[in-house]
Amino acid sequence: MGFEISDDLLGTFVPILVYWLYSGIYVLLGCFENYRLHSKKDEDEKNLVSKATVVKGVLLQQTIQAVVAIILFKVTGNDGSDATVPPSSLIALARQFITAMLVLDTWQYFMHRYMHHNKFLYKHIHSLHHRLVVPYSFGALYNHPIEGLLLDTVGGALSFLLSGMSPRASIFFFSFATIKTVDDHCGLWLPGNLFHVFFKNNTAYHDVHHQLYGTKYNFSQPFFVMWDRILGTYMPYTLEKRAGGGFEAQPTNDYKDD
Repeated sequence: MGFEISDDLLGTFVPILVYWLYSGIYVLLGCFENYRLHSKKDEDEKNLVSKATVVKGVLLQQTIQAVVAIILFKVTGNDGSDATVPPSSLIALARQFITAMLVLDTWQYFMHRYMHHNKFLYKHIHSLHHRLVVPYSFGALYNHPIEGLLLDTVGGALSFLLSGMSPRASIFFFSFATIKTVDDHCGLWLPGNLFHVFFKNNTAYHDVHHQLYGTKYNFSQPFFVMWDRILGTYMPYTLEKRAGGGFEAQPTNDYKDD
């Protein structure tokens, strides 16, 4: 009899493994200056936190997420180990994924926006994430533990519960959400990147938010831009060639003086 790992454990730890593997790929690709949204020099000089501190912060958040995920799977009483349960149809699975994406986007938009508009929360909590003026891949989940709990962990729990997905389905959904979040922070505009083709909410879109002129705009994450468009916080931008190589996201003329 072989050793089997339950779906709830896979749903807990696979996204963490995906985070470090996928962000590691982008670290290697960062050597291609012609695809960067900021120069390597800017990354080293403008960011206000060391990479060692970022790694420690992300590991802390992932530990909290893992504990909450394990508790959530136990409380819901479904570890995905019952082989007699028929697999969901592709239509049902797609419906669960879309529901989870919309729930996660809605929760994160309003929580993220509130953390910018509430001066106390921004100063003591959310500003930690904005120490990364030049975002990079493994800094995607670098933030204050309270923000990580409220924004990411609670948001993930709600998307899991309200979508009705199984722990097995959650393995794929949260791995996909992790890849998307890392991509949004990678700081690279790579040719053929399907996230840039199918999502308006992408690397350049989120990079605008990390700049001083964009902190009141582009709150949406990680999938769609609907709430920014509906509520007037959408900042259009253009991608321009940067002196020295690479690209730069610039706000359109109507926003440059805001």
